[in-house]
Amino acid sequence: MTDQAWPWPTGAATGIGSLPGTDIAEAQRIVLGELPNLPHLPELPARGPGADLIGRTAGLLVELPVELYAARWRIAPRPGRELRRARDLMERDLDQLAEQAEEYAGPIKVQAGGPFTLAADLELPIGGRMLRDPGAVRDLTGSLTEGLREHVAAVARRLPRASVLLQLDEPSLPAVLAGRVRTESGLGTYPAADVELVSTLLRSLIEAVGVPTVVHCCAPDVPVELIRSTGAAGLALDLSLVTDLDPLGEAIDAGLGLLAGAVPTRPPSNGRAPTSAEVADRVRVLWDRLAFPRARLAEQVVVTPACGLAGATPEYARAVLKACHDAGRRLAED
Repeated sequence: MTDQAWPWPTGAATGIGSLPGTDIAEAQRIVLGELPNLPHLPELPARGPGADLIGRTAGLLVELPVELYAARWRIAPRPGRELRRARDLMERDLDQLAEQAEEYAGPIKVQAGGPFTLAADLELPIGGRMLRDPGAVRDLTGSLTEGLREHVAAVARRLPRASVLLQLDEPSLPAVLAGRVRTESGLGTYPAADVELVSTLLRSLIEAVGVPTVVHCCAPDVPVELIRSTGAAGLALDLSLVTDLDPLGEAIDAGLGLLAGAVPTRPPSNGRAPTSAEVADRVRVLWDRLAFPRARLAEQVVVTPACGLAGATPEYARAVLKACHDAGRRLAED
C-alpha cells in the first residue's frame, strides 16, 4: 500500500451518529468532550419525525420534497410541515455546533443516509418504494448529492477551521443488492439492484460532494469490494458481524480506512461498558488476524461503537464514547 494521509488523526475515535435524549446542546457537549480528535454531529431520533435517519436525510434533498403519510416518508408534490420541521431541526443542530465548536480546527464528521437506504424506504407518490424505479433512484441520488454539497458547505461556513468528513449510512445496502427489500404487502421483494449501477451512483455522489467519505453499514454481508470501488475513504462496520476476512483484508491493503465498531450498543449482561483495554484488544485481534503490521493500525483504523447509540441509556452511551477514545489512544501508544 502506498503512503497516504488519512482524513483523521492517529489514534482517532468517533461515534456512529445517534445518541439518546432530545437535548442537542447536551449531546454536542458530550461528543466534543469525549471525542475531541474526531467529533461528529449528533443525531437524536427521540425528537421524533424529521430527526430519524430517513426524515433527517430527506430534509437535505434538493427539489424533491417529502411528507409523512401513514407514518412513512414519501415524495410529496410540495414542501409541507414535516419537511419544514426536519430542516428546522438540522438548522438548530448546526447552530448549536457552531456555538460550541467555533474554534475547533480538526476533522468533524457529519452523517446522512445513503441513496440506496433512502430508496429502500422512501415511497413514491403512486405507492411503492423508490427502489422499484431505477430512474427515480438516479433522480434521488442527484438530489441527495446536491443536498449533501450544500450541507457540507453549511458546516464548513460555521466551522471555518475544521475539515468535514462525510459518513453515508447504508444499512439497507446488502438487502438492496440481494433482492431482499420487501414490497409494501410483505408478500414479495423488489428485484436485486444492479451492482454496477450501485457502484456508479455511489461513486458519482462521493466525487461530487468532494470531501472524504466513509460508508457505514452495520448489517451482515457488507459489500466491502463494492464500497472500495466507490472511492470511499473508509468503511464503518460492526466487528461482531465480520465473518469473511478476505474481502476486508484486500480492501484495507488497497488503502481503505476502517471505522471499527468495537463496542456493543447495549450493555452486556454485567451492565457495564467494556473498558478501553478490552476495546483496544478487540481491534488488535482483528488486525492481527488480517496479518497487517501493528504500526499501521492506529493510522488506518478509527475506533467506534458497533452502531448508533440512540437505544442506550445516557450513562452507557457516554461510557462507550469515552472507552472508544481511550482505546484509540492506547492503539496509538502501541
